[in-house]
Amino acid sequence: MDRLGSFSSDPSDKPPCRGCSSYLMEPYIKCAECGPPPFFLCLQCFTRGFEYKKHQSDHTYEIMTSDFPVLDPSWTAQEEMALLEAVMDCGFGNWQDVANQMCTKTKEECEKHYMKHFINNPLFASTLLNLKQAEEAKTADTAIPFLSAEDPPRPTFDSLLSRDMAGYMPARADFIEEFDNYAEWDLRDIDFVEDDSDILHALKMAVVDIYHSRLKERQRRKKIIRDHGLINLRKFQLMERRYPKEVQDLYETMRRFARIVGPVEHDKFIESHALEFELRREIKRLQEYRTAGITNFCSARTYDHLKKTREEERLKRTMLSEVLQYIQDSSACQQWLRRQADIDSGLSPSVSMASNSGRRSAPPLNLTGLPGTEKLNEKEKELCQMVRLVPGAYLEYKSALLNECNKQGGLRLAQARALIKIDVNKTRKIYDFLIREGYITKA
Repeated sequence: MDRLGSFSSDPSDKPPCRGCSSYLMEPYIKCAECGPPPFFLCLQCFTRGFEYKKHQSDHTYEIMTSDFPVLDPSWTAQEEMALLEAVMDCGFGNWQDVANQMCTKTKEECEKHYMKHFINNPLFASTLLNLKQAEEAKTADTAIPFLSAEDPPRPTFDSLLSRDMAGYMPARADFIEEFDNYAEWDLRDIDFVEDDSDILHALKMAVVDIYHSRLKERQRRKKIIRDHGLINLRKFQLMERRYPKEVQDLYETMRRFARIVGPVEHDKFIESHALEFELRREIKRLQEYRTAGITNFCSARTYDHLKKTREEERLKRTMLSEVLQYIQDSSACQQWLRRQADIDSGLSPSVSMASNSGRRSAPPLNLTGLPGTEKLNEKEKELCQMVRLVPGAYLEYKSALLNECNKQGGLRLAQARALIKIDVNKTRKIYDFLIREGYITKA
């Protein structure tokens, strides 16, 4: 006789007894000589010597039971299955409900046994780890997971952010168009037949090898994008802005070498140069103190305060010289006053001053009779006159910037320049004006 485990505690999951058609309760008997299908009997029919067709009472048999230990001597296999089903029904951590459903073990026994044999069991842990590694290896070359953020952005189709992400689709973890998107076209007419000559067969195999090399290049580029987190371009740009201007220039120069050294080594390289820049700047500041004869930090703070005061006085003298330069021209003086008002309020100057050494600036645009002028307020009319922009074009540019700002929740100057294909200085003036008047917000 053999003892076999039954992996279901629900009697309705077992086949009925062939003698009395009742549900089988453990232990029960399985005939080793009949089947398929297997021939099962309950203990009552087995003790009566039930016979049916080919089944005889003297056949060899097996006792089917789960009343034997598996992981713990005090826990039977049936109790193990009952525990797993109770945890699945009641949820992990609800040990009192689990114990109530089992009826044979206490709350503490259920928790201790489950944590010991199903959570902290090194055998199960290694098995789950191997399964996870196998799953990762299987999907490593088929999809690019979004590693820059837990919830990747999902921009609307053909929006500015969608173009920045190169058509990346977070729901599919892939791009709308592949690199070398038409590589498969070279294989569409190739057909290997038995009548091919050796040269023709070799040519077809060469085409297939070329196609494989192009696929490898496609996967290589995807790996670079995945490893360096280049999909979320906006987050990548925000990380760049943490560094000073000099380090940003180095970052831009060394970006083309990032594919060679890898993401971690590249970040370490940039961070080390950022630290070197900070140290050099601090050393230069200390050398300036030493040159000025300063020997302690208390004197250094006084020196910095006086230096700041001298700089403010120098700016005032420069401002006075500008006033004297433009005082003869009333129009230039008005422009200078507006520019200083913008600077004092913390905004970018909306009006640039013309230099006396260069060519004279064009006169303001006359808006009389131009279509769309009646739709502008006084400030917008003044902007169109100074920028020399017809009202219809201004209204079109304004609408485009407002729509993109509403989509993205904010707008950067670079995005505005990508939307408005005109002179960059005019785009800057329109962008600053819309920011200042509250039509759009900075990203």
